[in-house]
Amino acid sequence: MREVKLPISSNQLTLLSMGVAAILWTQAANAAAEELPSTTLQTITVTANSSVRDRVQNDGVYVEDYTPAAQASHLSDFLDVVPGVEVGGTSSVNQRVRVRGLDDTNLKVTIDGARQEGAMFYHMGDVTIDPDLLKQADVSVGNNSVTLGNDAIGGAVAFKTVDAADLLKPGQKVGAKLHAGYGSNNDELLTSATVYAAPAENVDLLAYYGKRDANAGEDGSGRDIQTQDSEGENILLKAGAYIGDDHHVGAGFSRTENEGLFPLRPDFPASPGVGSWNEILPQKVKRDTYTLDYSYNPVNRLIDVDTNVYQTETTISRDTDYTKNPGYDWEAGVKTTGAKIQNTSIIDSAIVDGITGTHKLIAGVEHYKKESEMARDGASTGTDEAKNTSVYLEDQWQMGKLTLTPGVRYDRYESPEFVSAGKTYDNVVGALAASYEILPSTQVFASYTQLFNGPDLSQAIFNKDGADTYVNSDLKAEEGSNAEVGLATTLRGLTTADDALQLSAKYFETNIENYIEFVRSGGSRTGLNCSTGKPGTTDAPELCQGVINKDEDFKIKGVELAADYKVDNFNMGLSYARARSKGEDTGYNIASVSGSSSESGDKYMVNLGYAPTDTTELGWRSTYVASVTPNTGGDDIKKPNYDVHDIFMTYTPTQVEGLKATLGVYNLFDETYASHASRNNALDDNYTDFEMGRNIKTSLTYQF
Repeated sequence: MREVKLPISSNQLTLLSMGVAAILWTQAANAAAEELPSTTLQTITVTANSSVRDRVQNDGVYVEDYTPAAQASHLSDFLDVVPGVEVGGTSSVNQRVRVRGLDDTNLKVTIDGARQEGAMFYHMGDVTIDPDLLKQADVSVGNNSVTLGNDAIGGAVAFKTVDAADLLKPGQKVGAKLHAGYGSNNDELLTSATVYAAPAENVDLLAYYGKRDANAGEDGSGRDIQTQDSEGENILLKAGAYIGDDHHVGAGFSRTENEGLFPLRPDFPASPGVGSWNEILPQKVKRDTYTLDYSYNPVNRLIDVDTNVYQTETTISRDTDYTKNPGYDWEAGVKTTGAKIQNTSIIDSAIVDGITGTHKLIAGVEHYKKESEMARDGASTGTDEAKNTSVYLEDQWQMGKLTLTPGVRYDRYESPEFVSAGKTYDNVVGALAASYEILPSTQVFASYTQLFNGPDLSQAIFNKDGADTYVNSDLKAEEGSNAEVGLATTLRGLTTADDALQLSAKYFETNIENYIEFVRSGGSRTGLNCSTGKPGTTDAPELCQGVINKDEDFKIKGVELAADYKVDNFNMGLSYARARSKGEDTGYNIASVSGSSSESGDKYMVNLGYAPTDTTELGWRSTYVASVTPNTGGDDIKKPNYDVHDIFMTYTPTQVEGLKATLGVYNLFDETYASHASRNNALDDNYTDFEMGRNIKTSLTYQF
């Protein structure tokens, strides 16, 4: 194992961890007898949208409001709290977001508005970002609006990085934030510094630099998981300026880079030895994102324009001696360049005598191009690209207690050459949603959205000209629909005058037609016929690989329930989520891009928060996932249930303004388990991506 050079030793870090823990618990005990004030607790914060339906169908996680997010080293720490969302993969190069069982190849993922498109290698993840850069993540659980657009069958995840305005205090011209964190399980050390300023009244600037170094972590049984060691580096630069009262321009650059020793196939545990089937190799993942934003918001209800232009590029590479190990030295990348302009207008109109309605019209135009390239053993093997242009219009029409939201969208999608010979798809989809206030603070809602997804870029590592690639000129675009019904209510004054109980319930059905599947060849795989594209059989395998439409349609059904109770200095959140996919003819479940089943067990989550003083907050999170046996038509292996508990606390001493200490114990009982969203084979540990065992995390933040 290669040594990771840290500023202080692991023993010193352990002593630091114990010291922070002792301070926190001593302060909590001494403060317990003091008066119990009202405070903001550890909780999920729901995104403030324009209607109850939007608030229920779009969840948001904010770093400052949820301690596991503030100490996150993996997106699962950040997003798993949202009902219907899971994150698979245990390493930074393999984290893969799933919404209702559909992974990020079927989700619209953005970072500061920049689309993260394309796939590179099915054994690795495609979402490359360190949680320490984030202030917020908004999740559209399912596609319920024409504004999401192409490549969003399962919904969307919008990551937002921190701004200077989030950190500057009133009247402050310049400030800084220092952060250090340590994780005991894998000796992970995170250090970061943020400097922000407002040199003029209408200008704000921010610069961030962070490093995250870690050794191999262990699962609950003491086995090494994934990487031997890794070094992460993050950069964020932002600038913004108001021009007059109505115009704002902003620019940003962010980079996430992670380099280390990872298995050849990072979604499987490593196998020891040079030349083994899952040899550990030096690998690097890097994402660069450039953004330029402009908004025009005059005192005019008809004009509220937001524009963004972006370019984002993600690469994965292996650095080996290809003369000794041919085929293992390669670099794959996907670059997305795009622009979007959207205007929001508020229009009042009369319906009948004495009744008026309000229209919120959202009109937009979007264009983006995604390009992939691949080089193996120092030579390029192929490039490919796809383009999409779309226009859309949505009208949120509020009429007293009733809100109707019709929408329409047109997409022109030019597909990749290696996939469907550059075929162009012209498509129009519509949507209609409604919500009605049946009682004060209680609404029922329903929505129906047609879906469209043009053929994506093939995985970049398979970009190549030659007889072993089948190009499907008859390939159909994925289509379908997403329908949801639900109820949301807020009850107040149940036990005291100031308490509140928020309840929501949803039932959904997502239909997917012409489901697109990538079929590989070689080894024991069946492959495709190079002339007809027909799949081979186990007894008569074919030689080509390529993309085809499945012969059957799929349906995903499920429910999502949530309850959040707040009173004074106590908060409790409960949630339940279930999603199941099924083919109309065979009854088989949808397989993920990695070839494994996308089925997850029923997920129950409990979040508790308690603030004994205005300086101390305590939290507990419990997650139980039931067992599930996917129906894949092959060896259906049961994914076992698991039960994981986390505890955490924060302390903000009044003696040192701007200082915050955090302590958490994650996987408190050292459970040995694998997420259902990860590679999971209950019969063979060598094919299971186990999660980290007990992990004690401590962190200190100082802002001044």
